[in-house]
Amino acid sequence: MDMQSKAKKLIEMIQTAPVEWKPLGEVGLLVRGNGLQKKDFTESGVPAIHYGQIYTYYGNQTDKTLSFVSPELAEKLKKVDKGDVVITNTSENIEDVGKALLYLGEEQAVTGGHATIFKPSKEIVGKFFVYFTQTEIFDKAKRKFVKGTKVIDVSATDMAKIKIPIPPLETQQKIVKILDKFTELEATLEAELALRKRQYRYYRDFLLDFDNQIVGGIADGYQCRLKDVVWKTLGEVFDLKNGYTPSKSNKEYWENGSIPWFRMEDIRENGRILDNSLQHISKSAVKGGKLFPANSIIMATSATIGEHALITVPFLANQRFTSLSLKPEFADKLSIYFLYYYCFNLSEWCKKNTTTSSFASVDMNGFKRFPISIPPLPEQEKIIAILDKFDTLTHSISEGLPHEIALCRKQYEYYREQLLAFR
Repeated sequence: MDMQSKAKKLIEMIQTAPVEWKPLGEVGLLVRGNGLQKKDFTESGVPAIHYGQIYTYYGNQTDKTLSFVSPELAEKLKKVDKGDVVITNTSENIEDVGKALLYLGEEQAVTGGHATIFKPSKEIVGKFFVYFTQTEIFDKAKRKFVKGTKVIDVSATDMAKIKIPIPPLETQQKIVKILDKFTELEATLEAELALRKRQYRYYRDFLLDFDNQIVGGIADGYQCRLKDVVWKTLGEVFDLKNGYTPSKSNKEYWENGSIPWFRMEDIRENGRILDNSLQHISKSAVKGGKLFPANSIIMATSATIGEHALITVPFLANQRFTSLSLKPEFADKLSIYFLYYYCFNLSEWCKKNTTTSSFASVDMNGFKRFPISIPPLPEQEKIIAILDKFDTLTHSISEGLPHEIALCRKQYEYYREQLLAFR
């Protein structure tokens, strides 16, 4: 019987299984952690779980920590034993409050004051409780006890009042086993994605390094002929234009707009090859009535320096971006997709060449002199074909590994809510 079939069978059983809802404080001991500062952490000593590590690095469980404190300080702190659950109870984001981690380390650890230690009794499986903290039921329950505005806190005393389902131990263990399988599958895909991203970066760096490239065969028969590469400066190849933000006080500029206006949020949410934006402006907001041409590259030359994207439609962008539009005389010599990949090199240069002022920005004089290599078009197309495969595999939300991970996560979330939806 496969994992999904087992999950469905268990869900049917749960609907009629006996369950008692109890306050968390009745099925275990809750202890508020001690306050720890950055100066308290050392490179070795007693393991210490501090805020941020609870869920950022480890997922649902861990047998190790990234930080330590001295044995002398550890003697004064609350202890985390194997099988204890560490719960975040303080954060600037309410979504982070209540996230939990099962500690399985053999060595006793300590934790800071932003966390509560839950020491489960014999009637509850610690990992079962960790999974329950991820449900909508627990999320609604914790919000009733929230205190604070800028810094959100749910005290250990209030955490103890939250009611949780306590089915038989055998049922808890079955639920944990199934949900573990789903999380293991996602972790495997995440590891594969990390590996593929490193592989992608390696080949991208190799294929675009025309200064030091080793002549020889590579994927799909690629072989660079260095003697055919022509070098130009960025200013020779591109027309450069600065982005801008139309006045927010003029509603006419922003109401019923049809012109894409790109910001950093577009790259973060939708990737690096874009044909639409999250925000639009009206024609009246366009200076001189001129848009940046389609198939231009935007490069962040201030604020979040080095982020870039290829825009395939006529557009405008905000002032954080410089638009790079290929000059007509290079249209038959350069593929914009080759330049899009080449701009990863430019991105790294930008990060290392900023002006020293109150607001970080790229040295634009040096920017214009950045060397652009122009191999023959057939060689460009070979490079594009290789890198497109890696890009799809590592970034596509419709067919690559991110798509597989997203589907796996949805499946896990569905079964988690069903398996823990006790009456």
